[in-house]
Amino acid sequence: MNAFKTGILMAAIFGLLLLIGNWVAGPTGLVVALVAALLMNGISYWFSDKIILGVYGAHQVSREDAPRLYAIVERLAERAKIPMPKVCIMENESPNAFATGRNPQHAAVAVTTGILRLLNEEELAGVIGHELSHVKNRDILTGTVVATIAGAITFIAYMAPYFMGGGRDGGRRNNPLAALLLMILAPIVATVIQLWISRTREYSADADGAEVAGNPLSLASALRKLTLGAQHAPMDAGPATAHMFIVNPFSGRSMLSIFSTHPPVEKRIERLQKMAEQSGAR
Repeated sequence: MNAFKTGILMAAIFGLLLLIGNWVAGPTGLVVALVAALLMNGISYWFSDKIILGVYGAHQVSREDAPRLYAIVERLAERAKIPMPKVCIMENESPNAFATGRNPQHAAVAVTTGILRLLNEEELAGVIGHELSHVKNRDILTGTVVATIAGAITFIAYMAPYFMGGGRDGGRRNNPLAALLLMILAPIVATVIQLWISRTREYSADADGAEVAGNPLSLASALRKLTLGAQHAPMDAGPATAHMFIVNPFSGRSMLSIFSTHPPVEKRIERLQKMAEQSGAR
């Protein structure tokens, strides 16, 4: 169901791009906006592992450096049938984790020192399973595609006064009010769809990660602890990368809003509990 929702939402945001782009700038303007957004996001996607790990000061560790963490990642990567990713640690008291990399062959899983101190082995396995599911499902690629389309929509919307200021096509083009409304509304709609897709991918990673780790309740317990831990010690994270973390790095709370990058933690826990009931987990 989450995959189906993601497909529908991606079709919707692509349709929005085609509709707005052709209406405002015609085929040529649409292609220019799409290429510009693709170049910007393509660079970020290709070097995503190096960029994001560098931003948060995550350093790669070996089996000898972090035997417990390394063993969990190795075991779950084998169960998920993906290549062993790089294992990285961030020196940060805020308990959190993320995965990055353009594909499973160039992936990295990073955790904070705070999460290593907070969670027991089963809970940590639930978190790692969640992150490895992002890798297996190629959610970094999905996010990049969506960001590219959203960026193109925003570019076209901001250029609307220029494109619509001429006299071509009569009133449709020479309409300052329509251009102003487009500048305001189009980026908002694109952002809402983008964040909605992000939330569906989090639900999928929860379900798939719990299956890989073997116990939905362990991930549910981890999410409770991480929420409280992030409230106590928020992370100094950039808004552009907040969606990558397993819980909201600013406060641990997912806003009950269409503008949230994460689903509400309470709903995520509820889904995991139902999953456990259906599978008979204890």
